[in-house]
Amino acid sequence: MKKLTEKEEAIMAIFWEADRAFAKDVRAAMPDPKPHINTVSTAIRKLVNKDFLKIEDFGSTHRYYPAVSKEEYSAKIIGPKLTGLFGNSYKNVVAFFVKDEKLSVDELKEVIRMIEEEKDK
Repeated sequence: MKKLTEKEEAIMAIFWEADRAFAKDVRAAMPDPKPHINTVSTAIRKLVNKDFLKIEDFGSTHRYYPAVSKEEYSAKIIGPKLTGLFGNSYKNVVAFFVKDEKLSVDELKEVIRMIEEEKDK
């Protein structure tokens, strides 16, 4: 799986949130100044060609939906990058964010609770 550009990630974030959308919906969800609809459509086609989006055909228009989940993308792209920077240790990643005050004790407790709930499933 290839890493997406910053703009492609921003478009995928819209799809991950909305699940299914037309190009005009993606444009509407983008911050101002909004790009031209043709620019949005071109970016979406590139994501289709990279196998990140799939197409539903409605005759003269198309609706798109993610072929790759946010979790899949994160696991393949972000996870290895983070662990590579921190000696291949997620513990070191978490410790860094706690020490740098990017993750509070309460947030860390919430993460622990989430992990425990996943184990109980």
